[in-house]
Amino acid sequence: MILDPEDWMTCVRALHQAGVSISAIARETGHDWRTVKKYLSDETTTMPSAPPRAGTQPRKIAKLAPVVDAWLRASIDLKASVIHERLVDQYGFEGHYQRVKMYVAEVRPRICAELGLDEGTAGLHRRFEVTPGGQAQVDWGHEGTILTHVGIANVYSFHMTLSYARDPFCCFTTSQDLATFFDCHRRAFEHFGGAPSTVVYDRTKTVVKRHVAPGKAVPLHPEAVAFAGSYGFDIDVLAAYRPQGKGRVERQVDIVRDHVLAGRVFGSIAELDAAFQAWTPIRHRQIHRTHGEVIADRAARDRAALLPLPDHPYRVVERHLRRVGKDCLISFDGSLYSVPARRISPGQQVEVRVTQDEISIHQLVSAKEDDSLLALHDRAQVKGSWVVEGSHWDGLPDGHTRSVTVSDPCDPPQSADHATGAETTSLDALLARTAAARIPVGRRPLTDYDLAAGLPAPGVN
Repeated sequence: MILDPEDWMTCVRALHQAGVSISAIARETGHDWRTVKKYLSDETTTMPSAPPRAGTQPRKIAKLAPVVDAWLRASIDLKASVIHERLVDQYGFEGHYQRVKMYVAEVRPRICAELGLDEGTAGLHRRFEVTPGGQAQVDWGHEGTILTHVGIANVYSFHMTLSYARDPFCCFTTSQDLATFFDCHRRAFEHFGGAPSTVVYDRTKTVVKRHVAPGKAVPLHPEAVAFAGSYGFDIDVLAAYRPQGKGRVERQVDIVRDHVLAGRVFGSIAELDAAFQAWTPIRHRQIHRTHGEVIADRAARDRAALLPLPDHPYRVVERHLRRVGKDCLISFDGSLYSVPARRISPGQQVEVRVTQDEISIHQLVSAKEDDSLLALHDRAQVKGSWVVEGSHWDGLPDGHTRSVTVSDPCDPPQSADHATGAETTSLDALLARTAAARIPVGRRPLTDYDLAAGLPAPGVN
């Protein structure tokens, strides 16, 4: 039993006054009997306190402190539980999680100061509001295997939300490539009746040409710049690790899943799009909890302030290089597309231009742009498809001259008995197809072979 000095003295005296022997008191308190006797004999003596042990024992985390510090400098928000997990996995750390937690709490302020970060505002963000028509936010949602029963492996939902009214748009696709991404923009702008002044994105590869360090200017994808210039809006790319900047559209992703997709079965992308369109009037009749207005009323002001749409929508085209196979097919996105055999050679490199709905195949060198087109196909909706135009294989061997026969002009004339086919068996028919069957063979009775071997004739004892 371990007690404070004053409590220990009180306990010892109380036990002694109750008639407990000194040896029993020593056993009970865990001290030597001489110590008990000494402090019972002198009323003025107090039990000395033990020397402090804080800082006398080396901490297990001390050897790995430089590793933890480096991790925190790379990501100041790294959780202590994650640090402990990695220390155990990568360095065989045997200490308890609480020790790591205490150390992280101790050094995080120091590292924040080294990096020039204000830890006092960590986890907080500035709230903002926009004017009508001033901003839209864009995000993707992965809806998983909702259409696997019809052969579509993955379905994605594209979302655009007008920030002022929280007016939503959603459509569903089977791809997130560049052409699909901006074709969804075109559909969204047509749905709203105009384009916002600014569109907010995270650092997706269809908008950002390459990633850069935080605080550096982000280089934009050339097609994204051209598309934004055609519609007149500005591109606003969020800072790294700042998802709060497009929280309105991220919330909309969850709302669509709960109210449109949950508990329903769909058979096609068109049915998914139709389900969202049918739900949109329900959403518009609701009062939004943040701005406190009916969404439809606020959306009317938001849409009225949008930029007008151009006379001709801008079509984003992806360009890729492919080689033509000996079968006059090129491969793109897991499917095969034909090119005319008379205009290409095996191994020739061609340019593939991809839009949301079409794939055009062009020669790399051509005097005129119109002459460069080799083939134009509808884009395959399912990976593994063959998109072939029959005329592209004109002039290639198709096997129409091949034939087979069961007779051979070199066969000798058949006997009358054999020609009747009365005794023909399946074995005879099989042998008749081989060259060996056409070699004349003598026939002898089996007894001749017995006599040649010195055996008695059958029936002779």
